[in-house]
Amino acid sequence: MQGLQATSSKYGGRMPKQIRRIIPACLACILLVIFYANSASWNDLSYQTALATGRFPRKIWQTWKVDPLGFEQKDVLYARTWILKNPTHRYEVLTDQNDMYWVESTFGPAGFNRPDIVYMYRSLNAKIIKADILRYLIMYVEGGVYTDIDVEALKPVDRFIPERFDERDIDMVIGVEIDQPEYHNHTILGRKCKSFCQWTFMCKPRLPVMLRLVENIMRWLNELSRKQNKPIGALDLDFDEVISGTGPSAFTEAVLADMTHRSGQVIDWNYFHNLGESKVIGGVLVLTVEAFAAGQGHSDSGNHNARTALVKHHYHASQWPTNHPRYRHPVYGEVERCNWDADCVRMWDANKEAFDSLPKEEQLKQIAMKEANDAAQAQLAAGAQIQGPMPGL
Repeated sequence: MQGLQATSSKYGGRMPKQIRRIIPACLACILLVIFYANSASWNDLSYQTALATGRFPRKIWQTWKVDPLGFEQKDVLYARTWILKNPTHRYEVLTDQNDMYWVESTFGPAGFNRPDIVYMYRSLNAKIIKADILRYLIMYVEGGVYTDIDVEALKPVDRFIPERFDERDIDMVIGVEIDQPEYHNHTILGRKCKSFCQWTFMCKPRLPVMLRLVENIMRWLNELSRKQNKPIGALDLDFDEVISGTGPSAFTEAVLADMTHRSGQVIDWNYFHNLGESKVIGGVLVLTVEAFAAGQGHSDSGNHNARTALVKHHYHASQWPTNHPRYRHPVYGEVERCNWDADCVRMWDANKEAFDSLPKEEQLKQIAMKEANDAAQAQLAAGAQIQGPMPGL
């Protein structure tokens, strides 16, 4: 007791000045450690839960121009189908106002520390490219279901995995979109004739294929930037470059490469052509075309009344080709209008070949005739719209 009293009298009941000076710094360090620990734990929550349970995160993600309070009525109706059919799932929308903050906070120094991803995303101006990249980043970090804003849920997410499969053996759920491999040598249709759907898919978090896909896109953008001698934000991209660079074709190539790596055998489209029943390869569950892409009018996609149809894509948000146009022949238009009909494509190819063989003067003459006919048709349509319907009709 005497020793304690002596010590107390020495400092007058107060701590030494040296100790009092370093206390604020120590407290600041402790708070920083707690902050970063909590940040890491929140980032890792989906991953740790999926790792521990083997289950997919019960989350539904969408991205759009505005938040749900600003949705148009049709978007509200389709978003509501996801919420009503999946009441135990969390629903979240990233917007054009908060996407950059999410990328910076998630991939900045306090997150995954990938300044290359943050810089790339900040540099982009093409909205469709950012939309593609953002869905891949979300699925890498958080997992769950990603679905476009114009997609309606027909069945609950629990129906995504058929009963004969064990969810713990599956890391990703995708569906066939386009299955027309007979066009693989076509100059325009070839790159997009075999693809998985990426307007709706489901992942567990931290799948390497999602991060590799983003890294593939960054390499492609940098190569294109050098080729065009323009910064990434000013690149000129047509429809096919978007599809093959960041869209379904890029997504499909990355998934097939991942399946090959994980299964130890070369996996190509032959495994999924005319897919009559879903199958799992390398931890990836591939559903038939009816699941996510029914009613397309091609690829034997059936209709939305099928028992296996899980979603319905309404396409009203798919206006990005306006800024990234398809190849359009000056006389015969876009071959995509054939919607993969063999006779139509064959005729378009024959007409184009015949046109290319004409002398330049004759080509210009045909183009002028086509433009004059289009102008006349547009004038007639405008006149009919102004006049309105005939009385009694």
